[in-house]
Amino acid sequence: MEPRNNTQISEFLLLGLSEDPELQPLLYGLFLSMYLTTVLGNLLILLAIVSDPHLHTPMYFFLSNLSFVDVGFTSTSVPRMLVNIQTHSKAISYPGCIAQMCFLLFFAGLDDFILAAMAYDRLVAICHPLHYRAMMGPWRCVLMVLVSSVTSALHAVGQGFMVLRLTFCADVEIPHFICELNQVVHRACSDTFLNDVVIYFAAVLLALGPLAGILYSYSKIVSSLRAISSAQGRRKAFSTCASHLSVVSLFYCTGIGVYLSSAVTHNSHSTATASVMYTVVTPMLNPFIYSLRNKDIKRALKQLLGSERRKPLAELRLDK
Repeated sequence: MEPRNNTQISEFLLLGLSEDPELQPLLYGLFLSMYLTTVLGNLLILLAIVSDPHLHTPMYFFLSNLSFVDVGFTSTSVPRMLVNIQTHSKAISYPGCIAQMCFLLFFAGLDDFILAAMAYDRLVAICHPLHYRAMMGPWRCVLMVLVSSVTSALHAVGQGFMVLRLTFCADVEIPHFICELNQVVHRACSDTFLNDVVIYFAAVLLALGPLAGILYSYSKIVSSLRAISSAQGRRKAFSTCASHLSVVSLFYCTGIGVYLSSAVTHNSHSTATASVMYTVVTPMLNPFIYSLRNKDIKRALKQLLGSERRKPLAELRLDK
């Protein structure tokens, strides 16, 4: 049976992080600067990888996809908040809210899967170096991203249809700056038991599943590193995982922190404030983590920004 939209409203009200009028200019400037930093940083990483043939490897292919996802994730949430602050309006249309919720679910799920794919890439590179090219061929990497994208899209659309079956009463206020799934569902007037079951089942499958894959990959990596007799060899091998471990820790720790804060405090505004960490701060920090800890990315960025001198024409002729 096709789900019906029984809503009696045309819009939701996003209460944001604070209702204090004096804080709105500060919030606008802060989030605008973080958004521009996120977009610029991730686009630079993406352009550096695309422009440098030496970075056309599975590891950097996944990193470029992660940068794209971070831009999409932040662009789904922050611009809407900035528009609401600028226009002094808290309203978001019903279709707009559902669309934002679905895009947030899509990008968040894809983020999970790409981080798991990056962990698997490091597992193969360190534990099976002789079979790396065969196991991580270009088409296999593309297939991993494609399957992850389709799975995330199906989950997002499915959750969207589950919300469409709910009935909402008038003047629905969401104590958040985004249309977050849990917040939207629990503002419904109708029974949400089925929605809650689907939400928790999907969370276990699509969030804890990739996390379990990441933990398994690193457990095998640690076992392989312990077999390396040279301390320098262990450090060199582990250094290729350092940036990814930092990003994974930041992503999952902030996500778990938001979940625990909502479970302990039962304060929606506190939950919204904590959500800033994984929706805005984490995507903003990812480019800094990879550019500061990765020599290849730093070199590619210097070349992209024109910091490295090109050889003179005469020297190029001599090289020929």
